[in-house]
Amino acid sequence: MTNQKGWERYFAAINRIVAKIQESQGAAIEQAAEIMADCIQQDGLIHLFGVGHSAIMPEEVNWRAATLAPVHAILEPSMTGHTEITKSGPMEKLEGSGEIIVDYHRVAPPDVMIVTSNSGNNGASIEVAEASHKRNVKVIAINSVTYSDYLKPLHSSGKKLKDMADVVVDNCCPIGDGVLDFPGMEQSVGPSSTIAGLYILNALMVQTVDNLLARGVEPDVYYNGSLSANSQIVTEHNERLIKKYFYRIRNL
Repeated sequence: MTNQKGWERYFAAINRIVAKIQESQGAAIEQAAEIMADCIQQDGLIHLFGVGHSAIMPEEVNWRAATLAPVHAILEPSMTGHTEITKSGPMEKLEGSGEIIVDYHRVAPPDVMIVTSNSGNNGASIEVAEASHKRNVKVIAINSVTYSDYLKPLHSSGKKLKDMADVVVDNCCPIGDGVLDFPGMEQSVGPSSTIAGLYILNALMVQTVDNLLARGVEPDVYYNGSLSANSQIVTEHNERLIKKYFYRIRNL
C-alpha cells in the first residue's frame, strides 16, 4: 500500500507512459511526420478520424492555434459521443460505414489519414483506414498495441486498425485504459489514452513543421485568435488561411 495520494499516483503513471512513448516511438513519429510533410508539400490535407473519446484527438488539432492549417477533423456526429452517447457505441462498431465516411469527405492522394483508436478494434476506424488505403492514401494509426493485441477481433474481417496502417504509433497505454488499481475495486481507474494520444499527435504536427522548414517550405500555421486584440496582422493572417482552405475542408 502506497502513502501517495491518488492524484500523485496518477501523475506518476502518466509520466511513465509519456516517458515510454518518448523512448520507444521516436522512429514511428519521424516516419509518420515525413509522410505528413510530403502530403502538405504536395498541397494535400491531413484528415483525422476517431470515434468516442478518440474523437478528442482530431478536435485538438482542427482549426487550432499554433498548429497546421491544412488539417481536417472528420467528426461523424453519430459516433463522437457528443450527444446520444449510448447510441454512439453501437454505431462505431457498425460495418459498412467507413467507405461512406471517406467518400463523403473526398479523401484522395496526396492526402493523409490519421486514425486514432485506443483499442484499434472498432469497425468504423478499421474501415476508414481500409477505405483510405483503397484510394492510395497513406494511413497513420495511433493506438495501444498492447490493448489491440489483447482483444479478440470484432470486425468480420478479423482485422484491426494496426493491420491497415502504413505507420503505427503506439500510445503505450495499458489494457482497459486505466492506470491505477484501488483495493476493493475490480475496475482500473484513471484513463490514459487521451493524454497519450494528444502528446503524440501534437508531436507529429511539430515534427511535420520541422520537416517542411528543413525542405525550405513554410507551412500554414494559425495564430492564436486572441492575439488579434493586439495585432491586426493576426486577424489578417488567420482570415487568409480560412479563405484558402474553406472550400476544401468540410468542417471549416
